Amino acid sequence: MSRILVIHGPNLNLLGKREPEIYGKVTLNQINRALKQLAKERNVELDIVQTNHEGEIVELIGKAEKNFAGIIINPAGYTHTSVAIRDALEAVKIPIVEVHLSNIYAREDFRHKSLIAPVVDGQVTGFGFYSYLLGLEAILYLLEQK
Repeated sequence: MSRILVIHGPNLNLLGKREPEIYGKVTLNQINRALKQLAKERNVELDIVQTNHEGEIVELIGKAEKNFAGIIINPAGYTHTSVAIRDALEAVKIPIVEVHLSNIYAREDFRHKSLIAPVVDGQVTGFGFYSYLLGLEAILYLLEQK
């Protein structure tokens, strides 16, 4: 059974309350339940982590290659600012999919640049909580292609 690491970045613990007109009314717990249900159906194990701390994300990524077949990451605000997370993702040699609830390319100009996108296998953006489910399907597709 494959193990996938899901990393939720800063402020995602506020989903459902924070700017629902942008991020929707779905909570992080609801997203995690939907992910776990899909993972069960697809016979995959998930480890899910949410943190607001850049260094913790870097450490999770650095240890991932030993324990996980792939990573789904929503770096949130760090998407546009963190060279450290980018470099950590570039260093691991497992499939990685970047996900975003909102369409970052339809928002403020500063959100149009993802430092993460060039070093991951793909990006899913703009489908609300469903972006995570599409991200999981994408990781499984990449693993099947190996």
